[in-house]
Amino acid sequence: MLKTLILASQSPRRSEILKSAHYFFIAYPVYVSEIPQKNLSLDEQIIDIARRKASACESTFLDLRPDHVILASDTMVCIDGKALGKPENENQAYDFLNQLSGRIHQVKTAVILIDQQTKKNISHIETTSVEFKKIRPIEIWDYIKTTEPMDKAGAYAIQGIGKKFVEKFSGDFNNVVGLPLQAIENLFTINKWQFKRTN
Repeated sequence: MLKTLILASQSPRRSEILKSAHYFFIAYPVYVSEIPQKNLSLDEQIIDIARRKASACESTFLDLRPDHVILASDTMVCIDGKALGKPENENQAYDFLNQLSGRIHQVKTAVILIDQQTKKNISHIETTSVEFKKIRPIEIWDYIKTTEPMDKAGAYAIQGIGKKFVEKFSGDFNNVVGLPLQAIENLFTINKWQFKRTN
């Protein structure tokens, strides 16, 4: 049986990654609290938020069938043992980028997969290291004026204008964008799942 992916996300970036790999999928936006549970480790916090998204999709998507597999994820930029989420305002965006300037940070994405036929629930964390060049304050403010940082974890988009700040990275590029495609496809293979594709 060919399976159908349900992407529990409103993120256009995650949709584009799946489209580029020619997966047929249904995007189902979910809205859950993304406030981390402070009593959990960083990895556990990210998995917990991704699991909230998967559960919200499972409980509210009315047309789930046995051939459906839910895919939910959450991405955080981490430095000095703490997570930088999406900035709440321009000043916080400046603070995030200033913290990343000239340093190495980690981008962590949690993935939750739920097979509706077997109810098998799989979780995975993918980590990519990213090194920023030293950024001058005026460069940070000019970048913030583009508005690109305002809905991005860590206040930058590696696939957009923000790539000019990246000196180098180690790991999956797509993971930094928001969906670790290589790891996800490995999980598909391990579980012997085959999916509907587009041309």
